Amino acid sequence: MLKGNTMSNDTQVTWLTQEAHDRLTAELEQLSGPARKEIANRIEAAREEGDLKENGGYHAAKDEQGKIEARIRQLTELLKHATVGEADFDGTVEPGTVVTAVIAGDESTFLVGNREIVAEGSDLTVYSPVSPVGAAIVGLRAGEKTSYTAPNGKEIAVEVTKVERYEP
Repeated sequence: MLKGNTMSNDTQVTWLTQEAHDRLTAELEQLSGPARKEIANRIEAAREEGDLKENGGYHAAKDEQGKIEARIRQLTELLKHATVGEADFDGTVEPGTVVTAVIAGDESTFLVGNREIVAEGSDLTVYSPVSPVGAAIVGLRAGEKTSYTAPNGKEIAVEVTKVERYEP
């Protein structure tokens, strides 16, 4: 189990590696400071061009501003509820573990956790621990089998063949 992994007010604590925490903190600082200033300057410059109804630059800058503000809110909430460090590892599937499993007859390797954990450039698939497959396998060990109901209603067989701690 993760140290400090608790639920309060329906908010799930997210486990992050130190590398992921540092990367997300730097992204938040960039978006909250320089990126906000730059987009505000672009909006002001576009506004000075005149008629806002037909000003494509203005509308594009406002859309980008909305995306930046949404990402700032997402990162702020994620970091506010994050547990940083290594998860305790006893061989069971839990957030922060890499699992190899046979799902519906096909072998797959993936991380159970939050996609923000994965190091940049990694092509490792990530399943949330509350996704159908994630919820079905959390708590299992290598060699154990289960099944889950897919969103289309089909029952999917899963066998966990390997569980490792995630190392970025």
